[in-house]
Amino acid sequence: MAMDILRSPVSAVRLFNGGATRSRRFNVRATLPFPQQNAKHYKELQAAIDVVQRACRLCLNVKSSLFSTDGKVLEKNDQTPVTVADFGVQALISFELNKLFPSIPLVAEEDSAFLRTRNLAGTVLDAVTDTASSTCKPLTQDDVLEAIDRGGKDAFVFGSKPATYWVLDPIDGTRGFLKAGKALYVVGLALVVEGEIVIGVMGCPNWEEDLSEKSSVEIEEGWDSLGGSGTVMIAHKGCGTWMKSLNSQLKSSGVWTRCFVDGSDIIHKARFCIPDSQTWESLPLTSLFNATSNADNVGSNQILLLGACCGSLCKYLMVASGRASIFILRAKEKTIIKAWDHAVGIICVHEAGGKVTDWKGSDIDLAADHVGRRIIFPSGGVLVANGNLHNKILQIINQTSRV
Repeated sequence: MAMDILRSPVSAVRLFNGGATRSRRFNVRATLPFPQQNAKHYKELQAAIDVVQRACRLCLNVKSSLFSTDGKVLEKNDQTPVTVADFGVQALISFELNKLFPSIPLVAEEDSAFLRTRNLAGTVLDAVTDTASSTCKPLTQDDVLEAIDRGGKDAFVFGSKPATYWVLDPIDGTRGFLKAGKALYVVGLALVVEGEIVIGVMGCPNWEEDLSEKSSVEIEEGWDSLGGSGTVMIAHKGCGTWMKSLNSQLKSSGVWTRCFVDGSDIIHKARFCIPDSQTWESLPLTSLFNATSNADNVGSNQILLLGACCGSLCKYLMVASGRASIFILRAKEKTIIKAWDHAVGIICVHEAGGKVTDWKGSDIDLAADHVGRRIIFPSGGVLVANGNLHNKILQIINQTSRV
């Protein structure tokens, strides 16, 4: 058996809202938390975990000098801050995946045009070289630029038939990456096979474990993997969603915790996430509920709004882990919604027992952009929630739209 189980699964029950909401926790110490024979894409998942963990280390290396070294903070033409880490992560992941799976194309956020015009390829090369796996020959600047462009908008034309490809957001939440505090950012990678998302890996280098929701037994057994030093979340179709600490060494055993969405079934007791660019007043539920960020004083006509800067994937991470109940996003005019901001989050929430649809209740269609698979077109917006609340929220949206 490919998986070496060093410890029997440990189950526990955690309670929310005075015992009104229950979710399960299972811990497994292993290279992966399920047998290879149960996972059709086991090898792809192993590779994805390895490269996302390397990418997170690249982010930490760059961020450690971000506020003291000139040239590490850049800005794209659309005024979105982007870093050497953003380009470095895409180059690293593209390079590593192409070595192992050369026939699978990559859909990713960046292309190398910006680096070429600013002569920054050497800076990115240094960041990639520090974290890449061993190669037969040293990497060059051309290797880095080609790796980045392998995921660019002109790299591959798909057509209307179901396709197989990787989807990468090198850093979702670059504004969070640039902040000196605890703002979350995520490296997100998913594999789509014949039009279906089959695996997903999210790495969040500054995720902090919430020990208040663990039993003393869980804390003792998983103590070596705790410490607020980030997390990696994985999902495989039919095998569930799991998390472990980024503390665990590459290709070594670690404590995997099974993830489930929370069990909240009352809207005003749920914990909400919304995009940082949108306000509660712009969303349909504002006609019924006001929002507060004060968890200690939530009124009967209020909902708790969580802060989770800065991108979309950290909101998916919070819902899939049970830390948040709902993530709701409005599709605004003239705003393009990118596939890489949602693909890996979708499978992580699904495998944790949640639902992801547009505001009409339809599944998110990753193939709507026939040419590049880069854009999605959710009707009204995106709704991410546990099964208990999802239909209730859709009903409110439908009633509000009629009015």
